[in-house]
Amino acid sequence: MFFSNALIGLREGLEAALVVVILVAFLVKTDRRWALRYVWLGVGVAVALSVVIGAALSFGTAGLPDETAELITGLASLLAVVLVTGMIFWMRAVGRRFAGELTGRMDRALDAGPWAIAAVAFLGVGREGLESALFFFATVQSADETGLAPALGWVVGIGGAVALGIAIYLGAVRIDLATFFRWTGVGLVVVAAGILAYAVHELQEAGWLP
Repeated sequence: MFFSNALIGLREGLEAALVVVILVAFLVKTDRRWALRYVWLGVGVAVALSVVIGAALSFGTAGLPDETAELITGLASLLAVVLVTGMIFWMRAVGRRFAGELTGRMDRALDAGPWAIAAVAFLGVGREGLESALFFFATVQSADETGLAPALGWVVGIGGAVALGIAIYLGAVRIDLATFFRWTGVGLVVVAAGILAYAVHELQEAGWLP
């Protein structure tokens, strides 16, 4: 579970980091540094909301009746599988023009005002944050092992993603993103299959599936 969580954290974290890198590089290159504060505002709110969602799911189900907790866990796990699987195919379809579309939205947001700038950053990072929160909850709940290993995997993966994002922005490292997302996508499909099986099991336990 440590390695699968580290993989998910690395993949989802790097997608979010790339959103930030693209937006920051665009604003710096076009000499619009004044807008950076609003980008960081949107990123901060997105990260905070993701943490709140993950914590609410993890701790909020602890005192619930078994059937209710199993139903919430099953539905959250199923939603995580749908979102992440959809994102894998979406990235394959728009990966080459992703940066152009993102900077285009930011260019329009600059004319609309500060809140629009923050919204572009929030939506770009928040989407990855929601997926991460749901996957974190699902993987930790489905883990057979005890202790900090599942959560530690997430910390290592996200930490690696942040470090890679900074290195890419500074030009210290160059990676073939198409190859990276292709192979990590394969790994995520395998992990998602396990989470799907767990979701079905929980929904069966809750009486929603035969």
